[in-house]
Amino acid sequence: MPQNDKQTLTHRASRFATTHIQYQSAPLFLMRQQLATILETARNAAPTILSRAEFETFKAGIAGPNGSLTAAMKSMASVPKDERPAVGKLLNQTKSEIEKIFANTLARIEQNEIAARLGAPIDPSLEPPDVAVGSIHPLTQTREEIAAVFHKLGFTIADGPEIETEWYCFDALNTPPDHPARDMQDTFFFPPATRCPDAPKHATEAYLLRSHTSSVQIREMLRRPPPLRIIAPGRCFRRDTADATHSANFHQIEGLWIDENVSLRDLKCVLDFFAREMFGTNAQIRLRPSFFPFTEPSFEMDIKSPNLGRLSDRWLEIMGCGLVDPNVLKNTGHDPTRWTGLAFGMGIERIAMLRYGIDDIRHFYANDLRFLRQFA
Repeated sequence: MPQNDKQTLTHRASRFATTHIQYQSAPLFLMRQQLATILETARNAAPTILSRAEFETFKAGIAGPNGSLTAAMKSMASVPKDERPAVGKLLNQTKSEIEKIFANTLARIEQNEIAARLGAPIDPSLEPPDVAVGSIHPLTQTREEIAAVFHKLGFTIADGPEIETEWYCFDALNTPPDHPARDMQDTFFFPPATRCPDAPKHATEAYLLRSHTSSVQIREMLRRPPPLRIIAPGRCFRRDTADATHSANFHQIEGLWIDENVSLRDLKCVLDFFAREMFGTNAQIRLRPSFFPFTEPSFEMDIKSPNLGRLSDRWLEIMGCGLVDPNVLKNTGHDPTRWTGLAFGMGIERIAMLRYGIDDIRHFYANDLRFLRQFA
């Protein structure tokens, strides 16, 4: 056969083989081109997506029911069986790449949303625009103001344990065994086996949560000889049901002045000075006879002031007071023929409520910043 004829036959065979391969691989070739276009379109469009609405539209156009990738996956039905493994592998690879593009785009949008809510970056070198400033609790303010008034009269502050014994809280204060204050319904008593090193007992009496700070007066009278002038601010406890004017936990300030020739006139002068300092120079006081086991004579003190809002110019009870009972002096080892004294006690909450126009004691313990910030 001539050389030219051999070349012609070889060329025809090569063309037949190439045509046959292209015919057999046409679905794979077309699918590869289609998926490459979808992937390239997604990669180019993703950086321009700025919102969730745009992202949902972008995602639906590719992977939605009418999306381009969904249409490509549906065309698998027309692919010959021997080509389906290769086409399926290509589809899965493309789908994985598309999902990565979706995830990265959504993460970027979420980061932008967070950044928008946070605002501009903070310069740590700048002063803060608004610093929350704490304030003293109104009960603490009132206690300090009361203490400052009595400090002008020479009174010093004394303190004692909140877990107290029955002798210091009742017996030494001339409170009889059948007094209602000693009932379990009125006072928090501890079990008989309770031990408290911070509150040494006088004998074998029971422990309790002190119901008043008068016990501090007894401890001070035993600790040092007269003359003495003390006030004893502190927390007290009674079995009261919480309401607008009662609380199982409250605060008192007790006052004691022991010296020679302390009289009822001294008591009146001390309390009159206190009232004018706390409620204004126009405040008036009156003493009404009453009964307390540890004072004789005993009084309830009322106050009237034009500076109390809706309670102005009305007589309001604010404390109990009197001259120290001689039995209290004897119980603490002092001679009642030489020493006399005056005593008084008031609730800090009561004073604060009058001064600030507060009508519910529970506000002091609710930790409501809207209430507390009024006293900043």
